[in-house]
Amino acid sequence: MEKPIKVVLFNGSPREKGNTYHCLRMVMNELEQEQIKFELIWIGMEKLSQCRECYLCNENQNKKCSIEDDKMNEYIAKMLDADGIIIGSPTFFSNVTAPIKALIDRAGLVAKVNGDMLKRKVGAAVIAVRRAGATTVMSAINYFFLINQMIVPGSSYWNMGFGLEPGEVEEDKEGKKTFENLGKNMAWLLKKLN
Repeated sequence: MEKPIKVVLFNGSPREKGNTYHCLRMVMNELEQEQIKFELIWIGMEKLSQCRECYLCNENQNKKCSIEDDKMNEYIAKMLDADGIIIGSPTFFSNVTAPIKALIDRAGLVAKVNGDMLKRKVGAAVIAVRRAGATTVMSAINYFFLINQMIVPGSSYWNMGFGLEPGEVEEDKEGKKTFENLGKNMAWLLKKLN
């Protein structure tokens, strides 16, 4: 029996059902149509500590962060178990939210010092934005994927949806098409790799 293809999605917005969720949902709809299993995890209100640069993850070589104050090791385990990782963030002063930054820094260091354990997984950024700054957010997330030797699929535009009030991104026609194409391209790539 074939192992199912799995994607884990992280929603870093403090609004559980805000525009980031709606953007992620557009991608999830495409994955669902392709029978790709996925799990959406909302981390937007988690109190995730920053990386302390203690390098115990390097010393211990156990694929875990030594900080035991939150769910980070659960998230790292879900990344390891998945074939694809999608990180979604709203735009906060042209950057990712604090929980997403903690996820990137801590999971990224654990992955790097434990033999590049995310290597060749598929990764995609999903950004919600009111007006400007989204390309910086997309870059921050893509840097995490690229330094971890992950494969990043493209779309028909940068992966961003425009809107202020929750659900307003649904009116962004180009954004919707971008996320639909991203979902299709990610599904195609995952199937080719698996």
